[in-house]
Amino acid sequence: MAETPRLKPEQAEQAQQPGGLSIAVTATGGIRVVTVTGEIDHHTGDHLRQALDVTDTKLPRIVIDLRQVTFLDSSGINILITAHQHVTAAGGWLRLAGPTPSVLRVLQLVGVDQFIDCRDTLRHALAP
Repeated sequence: MAETPRLKPEQAEQAQQPGGLSIAVTATGGIRVVTVTGEIDHHTGDHLRQALDVTDTKLPRIVIDLRQVTFLDSSGINILITAHQHVTAAGGWLRLAGPTPSVLRVLQLVGVDQFIDCRDTLRHALAP
């Protein structure tokens, strides 16, 4: 009889509480609002990358709502930087809205907040 594999405690916790990412894309006044919930990391980043694609978009304006993001790693930072470069090259702009304290800390540590406009609230990010 085969023995059922047992999970180590740290694996069990991850299995019970998997890090996930949810993305909702809406538009307000011609601005694409990408609302992100969960963790942005190597495993979930492709979903965000797809939501930020501006291929064939003239003068894209994008706000990424980070109020519900609980984790951001270097993969997520790279996605934000690449999106900013593509949006800027297309003549548009990219703003970050309402990052949680832990996410804001990461943005500040690597200096992303110095070249990507980071606003305290979604309302401020949507303002002209």
